[in-house]
Amino acid sequence: MMSRGEPSIRLESVNHWFGAGETRIQAIFDASLSIERGSLTILRGPSGSGKTTLLTLMGSLRKVQEGSIRLLGQELRGASQRSQEALRRRLGFIFQAHNLHESLTARQNTLMGLQVHGPGGDAARQNAAVIHILEVLGLGARIDYLPEKLSGGQKQRVAIARALVSNPEIVFADEPTAALDKDAGLHVVRMLKALGRTRGTSTVIVTHDTRIIELADRIITVEDGRLLPG
Repeated sequence: MMSRGEPSIRLESVNHWFGAGETRIQAIFDASLSIERGSLTILRGPSGSGKTTLLTLMGSLRKVQEGSIRLLGQELRGASQRSQEALRRRLGFIFQAHNLHESLTARQNTLMGLQVHGPGGDAARQNAAVIHILEVLGLGARIDYLPEKLSGGQKQRVAIARALVSNPEIVFADEPTAALDKDAGLHVVRMLKALGRTRGTSTVIVTHDTRIIELADRIITVEDGRLLPG
């Protein structure tokens, strides 16, 4: 259970590596940080610096090897698969690869963002929520289009809609604006900031997009697997 005032995410002395023995390569070195509830945090740094590895560790998509990560008040290191799956239902993920189902429309792909959080719920209400988020993201005229009929930027907006439609407590996003023009990218990030203000949603974004930097509450630089001060 997450106590009042506790950060959404807390890392203490986290190390992570790939491989073993002589082939072992360390990707994250002694990372410690806290992400406050409702904040928008940007992770930036050179390609290959460890940003995405750090993001996936915080999102419970990789096993914590050394150190501590508390996500929504729960310790990830040593956590059971069941408890981690339950935690992930409270999260939203946006990746640069859209991962849309080619046989499903924009509406159906977005609806999956609700269905993965558990069965049940009023079908009409779910459909209304899906239509609303797609319209907010400028896809109202393409709700029933298959991915093959959408541009790269439109596919990315469907992926964003799928991540946000369930009202997650934390959103993890890896280059969410890469396929979007400036106005669309700013619109999406402003929407994430609004979720922080109105619902307390925390957002962590990995990005090289300098156009959205000014919207961050906090910027963390990652270089060679280390978090730089500042």
